[in-house]
Amino acid sequence: MENEYRRILVAVDGSEQSKHAFYKAVEVAKRNNAELVIVQVLDDNKGLNNITQNLKEFAYVLNIEEQKIEENLSDLSSKAKKELNHVRSIFKIGSPKKLIAAHIPEKENIDLIIVGATGKNAVELVLVGSVSSYVVTHALCDVLVVRK
Repeated sequence: MENEYRRILVAVDGSEQSKHAFYKAVEVAKRNNAELVIVQVLDDNKGLNNITQNLKEFAYVLNIEEQKIEENLSDLSSKAKKELNHVRSIFKIGSPKKLIAAHIPEKENIDLIIVGATGKNAVELVLVGSVSSYVVTHALCDVLVVRK
């Protein structure tokens, strides 16, 4: 039997919904003997530069955020490697919607994207729509939205 999915991207952001999406992605990757690519994107529009007044302070805040993301990705990768043979993680800075929906999947030959129904940012969900809604609309491959 040929695998339906060979490369699965799961988008994480540290939220409870993304944890559920991660565990579902591990299950799906295991069933398909697929590679799991864990992606976390630091949103460059979150206004980190508005929070800080000078370059030194901005660099410090950015470094802290990057460390948190690297720790999260390392922790999730370790958990996934207990179940799967092929696991990688990717950390990017940019627009989560665009990177998760198109740029990363195209570059990595992803054939399934798994996302949580909502992420950390409830305000963004109300004002401009969630990352998951954007991904469903703009993705070039199948998308699985995981609900709690």
